Amino acid sequence: MMKKKQFETLLFSLVGVGAMFLVVVAFNYVASAFKQRIDLTQDKLYTLSPGTKAILKRLDGPVEVRLYVTQGAKEMPANFKIFAQRAEDLLNEFQQHAQGKIEIKKLNPEPDSDAEDSAHLDGVEGQMLPTGESVYLGLAVSYLDQKVAIPFFAPEREKLMEYDIARAISRVITTEKPVVGIMSSLPVFGQPMNPMMMRMGQQGQQPWVFVSELQSDFEVKQISMEGEKIPDDVKLLVVVHPKSISDKAQYVIDQFVMRGGKLIAFLDAMSLVDKPSNPSNPMMANMPGGPSSLEKLLKAWGIQFETSKVAADMNFARELSTQRGGAPQLMPAFLFLNSEGINSDDVVTSQIDNLLLPFAGVFSGTPIAGLTETVLLKTTTQSQLVDGMTASFSGESIAKEFKPSGTAYPLAIRLKGKFKTAFPEGAPAEPLEKKDDKTEPEKKPETKPEETLKETKSDNVVVLVGDSDLLYDQFSVQVQDIMGQRIVVPRNGNLNFVQNLVEQMAGDNNLIGVRSRAAISRPFTVVSQMQASAQKAYQSKIKEIEDKLSETQKRLNELQTKKEGGQRFILSPEQQQELERFKQEEAKSKKELKEVRKKLRQDIDGLEFRTKVINIGAMPLVVILAGLTSAFIKRQRAKAK
Repeated sequence: MMKKKQFETLLFSLVGVGAMFLVVVAFNYVASAFKQRIDLTQDKLYTLSPGTKAILKRLDGPVEVRLYVTQGAKEMPANFKIFAQRAEDLLNEFQQHAQGKIEIKKLNPEPDSDAEDSAHLDGVEGQMLPTGESVYLGLAVSYLDQKVAIPFFAPEREKLMEYDIARAISRVITTEKPVVGIMSSLPVFGQPMNPMMMRMGQQGQQPWVFVSELQSDFEVKQISMEGEKIPDDVKLLVVVHPKSISDKAQYVIDQFVMRGGKLIAFLDAMSLVDKPSNPSNPMMANMPGGPSSLEKLLKAWGIQFETSKVAADMNFARELSTQRGGAPQLMPAFLFLNSEGINSDDVVTSQIDNLLLPFAGVFSGTPIAGLTETVLLKTTTQSQLVDGMTASFSGESIAKEFKPSGTAYPLAIRLKGKFKTAFPEGAPAEPLEKKDDKTEPEKKPETKPEETLKETKSDNVVVLVGDSDLLYDQFSVQVQDIMGQRIVVPRNGNLNFVQNLVEQMAGDNNLIGVRSRAAISRPFTVVSQMQASAQKAYQSKIKEIEDKLSETQKRLNELQTKKEGGQRFILSPEQQQELERFKQEEAKSKKELKEVRKKLRQDIDGLEFRTKVINIGAMPLVVILAGLTSAFIKRQRAKAK
């Protein structure tokens, strides 16, 4: 009887294992057909964003995607193969959500093959490896007679891959590009090379990267600050550092807003990019430029912009090397914004986690009735307004004298609602021009002025940013020449910020959610706060030592003046005593400084240890406790039966 029971138990176990095996195989087979996966990452890095899905829903016809990827080469780097597989997996996600409206063709462009010829015709080029091997990893998207190519997926832009593909699809299904106008006192469109520059061995300047990037998605027009009117086809005007802008130009912008045109204005309290032109003094070449504002327009909207001072924030400060080649020093006015200063609830900035705003101005005031204000960027309460020139020459002096204001200053705001004109009496009178000193001023021929619009017919949007340097390549991107291909790698979220703004106000709104997933770094905000607090205590101690040194020097000088001529170079007992006292005070202060640094290091190490314990040990512990609890409950139930 016992043997029979053992045999039945063994038989049932084998049958159960076999049945479970068949169930697992069947489940895997069915699941593989659907290509579903669970994304457990915090930011859903492997899930298509709602913006991408919205673009795919707009497809009303078949879109063909030709993926060119080198396969089978033994010399192919392992990381390249992994990266290529990620690109292919992402395209499969696109295909699945497109509900049959995307067809993917995977081609291997081997040397002298039809696939290689097709890649060249599509604008996808091979990139040369150090081994001499040519590799392909790019794609072309076609829809009707439209075609857009991504020549090469650079690993440095991995987090932008979804955006790049979604943008390509959006571009082929959009028949017309929105028109964006850019008005600036800076050479944002670049400078052509002239014969004089050629003889001096210099080259012309290319357009700023933000302009080049916008030209990929929009029709971009250069708008003069001396023009009579913004062209009617311009739907969005981007104003960059409008230094010394005239009332006439402000009137032109005012009327553009009144008729429904949207505006993004990058103002500045002290521009680092705007250098004095042809300075008579060579030292002036290193001086920062002046401020810029739209004073009349802002006043009409109830807003003020600080042009005499810049924002300094100890929570956003870092040590930087100065241009004069000195040792790194803390620069509180170079604002390395993290999540504390970025509005996480707004679609434009929700996924941007770091920005750089050097010497930014701040906004104040209350918008007029009918306008609502949204703060996009701000300082923390550990900030104050400081003189810009002082901050540019010596960040340490700002840090030493730093006194937090307790105010979070707005650095970028959005105004929405019905705007009223800043020129209710009409266009400003133009200054009369003189032919020469001996003749009367020449009057221009009278023309019938257009009727001045007094108010927008419907709600409009204006975005004001307190810094224009954030658009400059040096502060926003790193341009690399990789395998003969010009690759733009973001240093921070600056480029994403301006692109998000433009796309929200002029382009495909769905792309905003896609692009903002491309955060480059995740700063440790708690550690930054600890360092800022310690830095404050540290700078306080340094100032205390310097004050004591100054006081000691003053006393020594007083004792020195009391000496006779022959005793000038001999220290008196009083001076020796004073020096000895100072040395003791200095040693004591340095010891206290050492304790401040030691405590900071201990706090950071403790935070790091606790984080590791939670990340590594907490989850297994929870699983073990859950298992023990489940076993205990089952045992109690068994006893009850």
